[in-house]
Amino acid sequence: MESPLEEPGSTTLTEVRLVLIGERWSGKSFSGNTILGKDALECGRARTAQTEVRHARAEGRRLVVVDGPGWSGSLSLAEIPEVDKQRFKLHASACPPGPHAFLLVVPLDTAFSAGSRRTVEEHMKLLGEAAWRHTLLLFTCGDFLGERTIEQHIEGEGESLRWLTERCGNRYHVFHNKEKGNLRQVQGLLEKVEEMAQRCGFFRLDEATLNAVKEKQREAEERAKERKRRAEEQRRQRRELFPEGTKPLPELRLVVLGSRGVGKTSVGNTIFGSKERGDGRRTSCSAAHRGLVGGTRLTVVDTPGWWKSFSASDTPEATKEQLRLSALLCPPGPHAFLLAIDADGSFGAEHLRAAESHMELLGGAAWRRTVVVFTRGDWVGGRGVEVHIEGEGEALRSLVERCENRYHVIDNKNEDDGKQVAELLEKISEAVAADGGGHFVPDQEELLRIQERRLRVEEAAEQRRSQVVAKRNALRDATSELLEITIVMLGQKTSGKSATGNHLLSKEVFPTCENKTCQVAEGSVAGRSLTVIDTPGWRNNPSACTEAQDKEIVRGLSLSPQGVHAVLLAVAMDQKFGDDEQAALEAHVGLLGAGVWRHAVVLLTHGDSLAGRSVEEHIELESGALRRLVERCENRYHVVNNSKRADPCQTAELFQKMEEMVAANGGQLFHPEVAEVHLRIEEKFASTRLKEVMRRRLEAEFRQRELELMEGFKETLLRLQGSVRSRSNSLSVVQKKVGKSEERINRTICLEIEKLDKEMKRKSSVDVQSSMDFLLPESTPASQGGNPSRRLDNVLGWLSKLQVGEENFSQTSGYRSELDPDPNDLNE
Repeated sequence: MESPLEEPGSTTLTEVRLVLIGERWSGKSFSGNTILGKDALECGRARTAQTEVRHARAEGRRLVVVDGPGWSGSLSLAEIPEVDKQRFKLHASACPPGPHAFLLVVPLDTAFSAGSRRTVEEHMKLLGEAAWRHTLLLFTCGDFLGERTIEQHIEGEGESLRWLTERCGNRYHVFHNKEKGNLRQVQGLLEKVEEMAQRCGFFRLDEATLNAVKEKQREAEERAKERKRRAEEQRRQRRELFPEGTKPLPELRLVVLGSRGVGKTSVGNTIFGSKERGDGRRTSCSAAHRGLVGGTRLTVVDTPGWWKSFSASDTPEATKEQLRLSALLCPPGPHAFLLAIDADGSFGAEHLRAAESHMELLGGAAWRRTVVVFTRGDWVGGRGVEVHIEGEGEALRSLVERCENRYHVIDNKNEDDGKQVAELLEKISEAVAADGGGHFVPDQEELLRIQERRLRVEEAAEQRRSQVVAKRNALRDATSELLEITIVMLGQKTSGKSATGNHLLSKEVFPTCENKTCQVAEGSVAGRSLTVIDTPGWRNNPSACTEAQDKEIVRGLSLSPQGVHAVLLAVAMDQKFGDDEQAALEAHVGLLGAGVWRHAVVLLTHGDSLAGRSVEEHIELESGALRRLVERCENRYHVVNNSKRADPCQTAELFQKMEEMVAANGGQLFHPEVAEVHLRIEEKFASTRLKEVMRRRLEAEFRQRELELMEGFKETLLRLQGSVRSRSNSLSVVQKKVGKSEERINRTICLEIEKLDKEMKRKSSVDVQSSMDFLLPESTPASQGGNPSRRLDNVLGWLSKLQVGEENFSQTSGYRSELDPDPNDLNE
């Protein structure tokens, strides 16, 4: 029952209920201890893995403080596990009847960016719009302010923090967490909470939402118990193969696979008991590591990761080659593949497709020897990994089932726990024994194919390198050093162009998150005055492009009235660059006119992806799209490794290449006519609008044609049915005994007519794209020089001439094999 003192307008609260929310490492738990006046919540190196409730008394009030897991600032709501989202919704239910305030913890020593704002917005949506009325900003690390006031910090930090402060109704408080004994800061916070409670009361969690979440949790827990029981039974059966008890095999060969950032390398380090944290660089090449663990000779092969949501078709060829090679690095073959999955991240249908497509590079037999290893096991907490599997959804359950319910959890932060490694090796040994004691047999022919391809790539790379050197030597005498250089950066989103601009200027000026407008920055680099113009990135999907966005991209060229020395086309080497990427790039660059290509340089970012290969080998190894782009830029390309900003050689060589290009262009800068560029943009989108109109017209034509075809086919079936019945009635008694085929045909026709009626009703109201694909006559794709408008006219003309007659039905309906009677049957 609610206390009347907790209703809006009350003057005193006898109990104050608070829920701490915020990003990980923001100081939530530390702030909770400051409020409670004691070390009641664990903080420091350990993350808060589950909801914790603590009680205390202060200023004559009962205090209830709820601390829960923080969110990752680098992950969107779609990227966090379903179980975590459910738990976040239930935070408020941990202090019934509801909290007086959500304390949104924001550290003052960390920038609050646009990305931080998006993350907060997404999580607050889980609580509902009403939660904002009960939210107070709690700034931690107050000593970071120095002589400034908190208001000066808010105004100077940027738009995102100002927005958040206003969204919370300008309710905020500062904690100096180092001054835990300072009771005045706690008293000040409680006074602000009480003032807010007087106006708004306390937050009431929607009962329907609460019940729905709890029901989902209950169902997941039930399924989790069954999965755990089944896994234990499977292990018991496998242990029976070890009469003297389960013991790891004397030698085990393992290959660790997974997406980028999932903790693959940490899995290997944990297995070997290594506390090395690495240098933060990603794994670019498959590499075998050997050691002795508990009497077992171990070989662990680490592999490059793939982008979590990208299928193998979107992965660079170099990465796929390394994955295929991984099984060959531990001869005669691995006993098991460890597929690393982050327990701290979501796992949906796109992640399942990505994992499956990359596993298929090794062959279908690899699944029989795959164990799912959940990394960051500390995030699972005490609830058990089975709850995570069942709560996350069908995709993760499907993956675990495909691995025949083989899974294990590793806490990468707890390398000293030898039990988790010993248990993993036991599970692998049991699975190997259950499979007859064998190992995965790699395709040796695959090795030969890779070697042959490498020879071809090396030869082509050497030829390209020689051509570039010869061209540069020819320009050397005509090249002079430029004291001023102006460049414009173009590229798709995630190409690394903004990060490269920061690299060239040796300072952080361009935001590496999504930028929507052009920006200009200047600096003195290597004795030159450098001006860098950064532009918004584009997406590969043409439907995602807008006229305003294209105009903003090309506006970057107008920011340098005298023109630019170079147009740098950023291409990320850790992502696939295929036909779609090439088409998107050329569609945007082409808006600047044909002359732009004489001033363009392909800027290959993420140079750490090369892993010992030359850039020419990367160009030759990838698809023809990258080679065509490089050749269109007259073999001008450069590699930048943004992780090596201290290396001045990268920038110096780029400047030399740009100076040589300017010399080849007779000193002329690139300066397109703005009016012509805007005309091209208008023509592009006018064509897009025309195509959309024609597409809708085409869809309507196809729908009408398909219904006509189906109606005609139905009439033919009815005539055929009448003929069969008429023949059956005229048969003699003897003939009817052998005329069962007519009955079969008649029943089949009745069923098909019924199905056809249902399908016609559905088709009359639903767009039938698949039928359009089936009925379209072959024509030249636009990407191969075909005219889209002419294609549409040809198709519409073909439709108008299409004859609907009986001879069409069996050819287009797909019913012929079922309905065409055997002549011998009808002659009986």
